[in-house]
Amino acid sequence: QVQLAESGGGLVQAGGSLRLSCAASGRTFTTSAMGWFRQAPGKEREFVAAINWSGSNTYYADSMKGRFTISRNNAANTVYLQMNSLKPEDTAVYYCAADLGPPGRNFEPDYWGQGTQVTVSS
Repeated sequence: QVQLAESGGGLVQAGGSLRLSCAASGRTFTTSAMGWFRQAPGKEREFVAAINWSGSNTYYADSMKGRFTISRNNAANTVYLQMNSLKPEDTAVYYCAADLGPPGRNFEPDYWGQGTQVTVSS
């Protein structure tokens, strides 16, 4: 069992930055890939970024490349999402997810956090 708790969301002006954190419980964190997804009102949940268990490989949706950075601290059981140059269209609920499956395949979430709201004003 893995429990995930996001924090760091809030209201920010366009062009600003936020850093989201996801604290994980459970012994499998250090061997799990971790990811961030988001869901805007009226839209489907979409992939944002993912990171492998060691942090050596990261993956981003095209629209986030160069603006968002995913990282992790296995000693602290925490994964982060640094978001820069935020745009109003980045407004969404951001979810942390854990993939406990084998490496080398597309990210497939097994556990989800409860989400944290990010609102970017124009």
